[in-house]
Amino acid sequence: MRALVVYESMFGSTEEVARSVAKGLSGRMHVDVINVDDAPDEVTGVDLVVAGGPTHLHGLTGKRSRDAAAQQAGEQPLHSRKRGLREWLEGLATASPGTQAVTFDTRIEKPAWLTGSAARAAAKRLRRKGYRVSAAPESFFVTGKEAGDLHPGELERARMWGESLGDRADG
Repeated sequence: MRALVVYESMFGSTEEVARSVAKGLSGRMHVDVINVDDAPDEVTGVDLVVAGGPTHLHGLTGKRSRDAAAQQAGEQPLHSRKRGLREWLEGLATASPGTQAVTFDTRIEKPAWLTGSAARAAAKRLRRKGYRVSAAPESFFVTGKEAGDLHPGELERARMWGESLGDRADG
């Protein structure tokens, strides 16, 4: 089995989560991790697509929120610079039959009804493209806007979530 983990990351935390999820999945399947900037618009030969990004303005990032993040980053370059998860999903080809997908986001730890969820928005878009969303969207929590600002234990939780996804796909 093969999995593709596609992430959008502004300051690095979402990339850290993506790599931890991939580490958890790697015990059950071959996993490729790729920045959304370099992700293919047609996904073939993959059993599971994992898509993750930061929550901005109650959902997926947009040009304005990415521009604001770039200003906030100052001298530090953003990890994903060319496009966001929203644009990748819009251009993504229809899924091959049976291809599963799951989504995650990073966001501040407040109720989803207050912050919104990039993962929920991404799951809806993947369903429209014919992917079988096989798990509820997952959120990982940050304390700030820099790499390493994840709440303690979130990378371990991401790895364990990846393991559980691999177990589900395997069974």
